[in-house]
Amino acid sequence: MPLRSAARTSLVDLVIAQMESLISDGEWRVGEKIPAEPLLVEQLAVGRNTVREAVRALVHTGMLEPRQGDGTYVRASSDFGAAVQRRLRRADVLEAYEVRACLERDAARHAARRRTDEDLATLRAALAERALAWQSGNTAAFIDADMAFHRTVADAAHNSVLAELYAHLSDALRETLQSVVAAPVPDPVRHQLDAHEAIVDAIEARDPEAAEAAVVAHLNEGMAALRDQPLDDDSTGRDAGRDERGGAHV
Repeated sequence: MPLRSAARTSLVDLVIAQMESLISDGEWRVGEKIPAEPLLVEQLAVGRNTVREAVRALVHTGMLEPRQGDGTYVRASSDFGAAVQRRLRRADVLEAYEVRACLERDAARHAARRRTDEDLATLRAALAERALAWQSGNTAAFIDADMAFHRTVADAAHNSVLAELYAHLSDALRETLQSVVAAPVPDPVRHQLDAHEAIVDAIEARDPEAAEAAVVAHLNEGMAALRDQPLDDDSTGRDAGRDERGGAHV
């Protein structure tokens, strides 16, 4: 009996590991529905109970989320990401943005020092994709493109821990970005195309101070949008003087 139990546990663990790999490798993306149970049974060549136990375990960690009558969706790309999401659900939105801002400023500064020519090309492509997404008028696509751009900056910093932290924090804040995009402010403030181009220009010039300054400038605009405050000619300056840590952005 102990041998059978151990063998069964090993099989469940193996299925869990396979599912975690599908999620972490991006084959099952955050926000997408995973295959239905019968298909998983067929693809994994295991019993229904094994699949159910594996799914239940990943639901418990927070990586998967069951939705009644709809299916099971990917909620986080790792158990660490799920833990971040659980913590952020108890946090104030502006507090969470301040943490993201700290990571984003450091990412830009390090990227300016460490970026490669390949990183720069990827950044330019991500910047162009972001602009196209804005022009399309598709809010969801624009948010995805914006997040992809900032993750590219984090990747260019060549610090794997920073990049992972930033990615998980961004996933957890995806829904709140909608409030910034939908804020009643002029379009240039909502899309901040020039501000994002300034970030890339500074990284290309290998100027850490300029890269950080460009990030802070656009973070302050986003913070004002999130707080639903009117932006006048010197509001960004007042925000920068009051709170150099920066804040929400798109």
